[in-house]
Amino acid sequence: MKAYERLLKYVKVYTTSDENSDTHPTTIRQFDLAHILVEEMKSLRFENCKVDENCYVYGTIPATKGYESKPSIGLIAHMDTAPAANGENVKPQIIENYDGGEVILKGNNSVLSPDRFPHLKDLKGRTLITTDGTSLLGADDKAGIAEILTACEIIIKENIPHGKICVGFTPDEEVGLGAHLFDVKNFGADFAYTIDGGIEGEISYENFNAAAAEVEIKGVSVHPGSAKNTMINAANVAIEFNSMLPSCERPEYTEGYEGFYYLDSLKANTEHASMKYILRDHNSDKFENRKSTMQLIEKLLNEKYGEGTVEVTLKDQYKNMLENIKPCMHLIDNAIDAMKVLNVTPVIEPIRGGTDGATLSYMGLPCPNLGTGGFAYHGEFEHISVEGMDICTNIIVEILKRYAR
Repeated sequence: MKAYERLLKYVKVYTTSDENSDTHPTTIRQFDLAHILVEEMKSLRFENCKVDENCYVYGTIPATKGYESKPSIGLIAHMDTAPAANGENVKPQIIENYDGGEVILKGNNSVLSPDRFPHLKDLKGRTLITTDGTSLLGADDKAGIAEILTACEIIIKENIPHGKICVGFTPDEEVGLGAHLFDVKNFGADFAYTIDGGIEGEISYENFNAAAAEVEIKGVSVHPGSAKNTMINAANVAIEFNSMLPSCERPEYTEGYEGFYYLDSLKANTEHASMKYILRDHNSDKFENRKSTMQLIEKLLNEKYGEGTVEVTLKDQYKNMLENIKPCMHLIDNAIDAMKVLNVTPVIEPIRGGTDGATLSYMGLPCPNLGTGGFAYHGEFEHISVEGMDICTNIIVEILKRYAR
């Protein structure tokens, strides 16, 4: 089966996760795809196939006889889709021999346009898979699942020598919980790759350091007619707090290695205001400075309005995987060599976000991230090409070959 055929099957399964849930997994529907994948892995002659009580899927392909001493390589992707857009009743559109121009998304007559997505011109002549405009596609990360299983099928059917291959599929990656309950010890891999990136040839082994910040502001509400020297308007204090952060360091003004402060939500009235931020930076020192800046503003506003007016709570979320990948740069070198064999140009970029691989790297499983060939994730304009998926599948096969040498 081709990778895109698997993708078309998987995207029809509703697996959106829920950031407001406190269950594991956050949505029971993710088990629907998990059970399908376990049965498919069994049909491909995987061993030890299972889905556990938290919706993590595991399976292994034993090493070829005589290759048992070769490194065990893990391949990991996630099953959930982002709650940022509708993930139910996905109806893919297939455009053969794409002409590089506009594509009408028939479900709502919106337009996938190269004016907004200039890379579309580079996909001319390929077979394009898009949404119908009423949902996301789910290539993030069902394309990764499809490419992993297709690569494993090639390895098995063509009797390509290999060390032990460990495959894992996670729930809840899109809500930041994908790797938290992953059983690294019993997974059995020495090293791994997440297949959860963008353009084919993408290799990422740096990601943001991340923290969440909650700001609670207590105001003093009195009648506005007699408010002088008494009222503390929490809404205005919230505005003042946000204005004290550098306005040029917001997500909409940053790229590459540039970090940011992101005001995600604000609820406010005179008596009370609540703000939620995310803080991001690749550089650990700059990241710590961002947290210190939030605390400094808290201190200054409390000195101005009274102790206890502003309370900042910081919570670290994940760290840059770079320090854990540096001792294992063969993971990057082998990926680059695999791409060169296939005449694919490696695209080495930092992740402006997080990945299961970052958490897994700190859990003892070094795990950089590879592209899936997809674009415009998390919304109605999400798309991928059949040819891009084939390239990503072949990259996985070539990497596995290298670790068997």
